Amino acid sequence: MTERSSSAIDISTSEYHGLQAAIEQSSRVVLGNELQIRQAITCILARGHLLIEGVPGVGKTTLAHTLAVTLGLDFQRIQFTSDLLPADILGGAIYEAEHGKFRFHPGPLFTQVVLADEINRATPKTQSALLEAMEERQVTVDGQTHRLMEPFFVIATQNPNNQTGTFPLPESQLDRFLMRISLGYPDEQAERALLKNRDRREVLSELKPCLNAKDILELQGQVRKIHVSDALLDYLQAILRHTREAPIYRHGLSPRAGLALLRCTQAWAFLMGRSYVMPEDIQAVLGSVAIHRLLLEQYGDLQQAEEDLLKAVPIP
Repeated sequence: MTERSSSAIDISTSEYHGLQAAIEQSSRVVLGNELQIRQAITCILARGHLLIEGVPGVGKTTLAHTLAVTLGLDFQRIQFTSDLLPADILGGAIYEAEHGKFRFHPGPLFTQVVLADEINRATPKTQSALLEAMEERQVTVDGQTHRLMEPFFVIATQNPNNQTGTFPLPESQLDRFLMRISLGYPDEQAERALLKNRDRREVLSELKPCLNAKDILELQGQVRKIHVSDALLDYLQAILRHTREAPIYRHGLSPRAGLALLRCTQAWAFLMGRSYVMPEDIQAVLGSVAIHRLLLEQYGDLQQAEEDLLKAVPIP
């Protein structure tokens, strides 16, 4: 496999240093989850949306808010409940008597980072209101199309589906999320630091932006320049082919999932300071990109499913 020169990207730029500072600052707020922070930033560099799973109280909302502040992006939180309506998210036309006509009033979706908190507590109708926005970065209301801000990034949190009052996300909605990560309980060292130090909300209120929207768009453009060799594409396609042929999966990974895996691999390589992709980059993001798209017949342990998928497809 031929390595390309690092001239394709410049890791000495202020934007790249700001990106590394964002990771360090976020790790001081969301303790013991540096890997998940790196995965989340990989997701936004790849211009995707993120689904965070975990039991209540492990820091899902804190992570989303920390990322928005650290990256210097506008932020809105939408608390999903069973009575939430699509218009509560998208906005709608309201009659203005002084002008004698209806005027569109944008909803909380018109921002740069949207936290869809506890998304699986809303009804399927309300969940589906996000589909066009996440895929097309626009919404259509009363026959009129309205463009969303750039960059636009949805972070959704969800509780385990076996909890009371949840509506499992359908496959079409899950596929709109580029990556899914899980926040578990912190290790003993991180939890001790959490207990001894100040409240996370106090720390969060003192954060300073390390980047801004223009920087994010520049970094996303740099990610698209990351070189992927034919040998790496062979490896990626072998993974896709295995998921389509192995009997443990009802449905394999789609071509869109393959593109998602490619984009995330490029973003991870960029985050590592390289201008080319290595097999380790595919392996680093495979679980968070692929597992929520696979309908697993036998697995209850998703981490085991990821490990078995990596073992099943050898590196060429």
